[in-house]
Parts: sequence; structure tokens; C-alpha cells
Amino acid sequence: MKITLLGTGDAIGTPKVGCSCPQCARANATGTMRLRTSLLIENQGRHLLIDSSPDLRQQLLKAGSPHIDAVIWTHGHYDHFIGFGEFYRIQPIPPVFAAPQVLNYCAEIFRFLTFDKGAIQPYEPFDIFGITITPFMVKHPPAFTCGMLFETGESRVAYTADTNIDIPEQSLGLLTGLDLLLLDALVPSDISIHKHMNYLDACTLAGRLAPKDFRCVHMSHMLPWDLPHTGKDGDIFEFP
Repeated sequence: MKITLLGTGDAIGTPKVGCSCPQCARANATGTMRLRTSLLIENQGRHLLIDSSPDLRQQLLKAGSPHIDAVIWTHGHYDHFIGFGEFYRIQPIPPVFAAPQVLNYCAEIFRFLTFDKGAIQPYEPFDIFGITITPFMVKHPPAFTCGMLFETGESRVAYTADTNIDIPEQSLGLLTGLDLLLLDALVPSDISIHKHMNYLDACTLAGRLAPKDFRCVHMSHMLPWDLPHTGKDGDIFEFP
């Protein structure tokens, strides 16, 4: 199983339009970016996209234009699904899996596209492309939001999607023995936002769950580039 971080930014991305903060200034000077958060998972020669960000066209081009065999949506916020329209006239529209309320909302936006829809339920595993995927509830009020656990016979990887640190115990119980944990970390440690984790929250949760490795994703332009454990666009992780 190979995982590529297609993007690690928040809904605004870095650099932020019109911003001259140190992170945005560095991004503009070097061309380094945080595109909106999305993951590409490859297994058994198939490609699974986790969230279809507004930057999807750019992300797929950077990843070598892989054929996407299926998509999973974690929740119905535009930065996590609106890029799905980029599949129009590019390839056969891939099937999408999501919780029913997420699937119904997002699919209505894309009613001009014909594609297969698979409703998945929190805590009910399903298999695709040799990966067992278990959606689990997180807390991102007011949106119904799921994180995802990805398992092969030899590896376990989890992605929290957007969430605050108040993740249900049933979900935390799934997140043990992980090879990699990807965590929402929107803002620096001295800022609190009720529906996201800050950097300290993410590091604290990672310390509690003790994965072999973790990376912060969904980061705003306020997060310095060189903080430990922050993911970078294009980072690749490979597991048996």
C-alpha cells in the first residue's frame, strides 16, 4: 500500500491569496505550496482517492495523472469534495463511497455527472482493492464527518479528516497499533478553534495513540513550514 499526500492545506491553502505572512511569503518565493488536503492510495495496481479537493486537477497532474478507480468523501465541506467535477471528460467518472448523508448532499451538487454511489456506515468495514476500510466518527461540528482506517494484512493507516480533539472513544479504540496516523492540525498551539485540532492537540493525540509515525495535515497558512511532524505535499509512505 502506497500513500501520497496530494495536499496538506486547509480550505484556503498556502499561500493564502493576498497574504504576506512569513509562511505565505516563503511559499510565494519558493513555489512551495499546501494544496487542499487529499490522499492518493495505491494498492494492487488500483488508485483510491480520499477526498476530491478543489486543487484536484493540479494534484493529479503532479502525481503523474493516475487513473482514479474510486473516491471516498469524508464529509460535505467544499474543500473535501468539490474537485470531483474535474473528472468530467477526463476519465470514466469513478464510483464514490461515503456515509449516506454525505453522499446524498455531495452527489446532488454533481447531479450533472453519472456515477455509481456506495453508502458506507461508520464502524462497518468494507473491502476495496485489497484494503479493508473502516469509517469512524470524528467531531467536526456541525458537519457529519468520518475519519478512515485503512488496513491490509500487514499495515494499518488512519486519517482523522477534519476534527477537533474530542473524538469518540469508539473511534479512538480503532486507532491502536498504527503504522501511520494523519491528523488534522489547522492552527498553531496558541490558537483554539472549536471544530479543528491545533498543532498541540494533534501532537497530544498522537502521543496518546502512539503510532509508529504521524503527520499533520489540513494545515493553515499560520503553521510554520518547519514544525516537526508536519506533512508536505507530495510526501509518500509505502507499506507492505
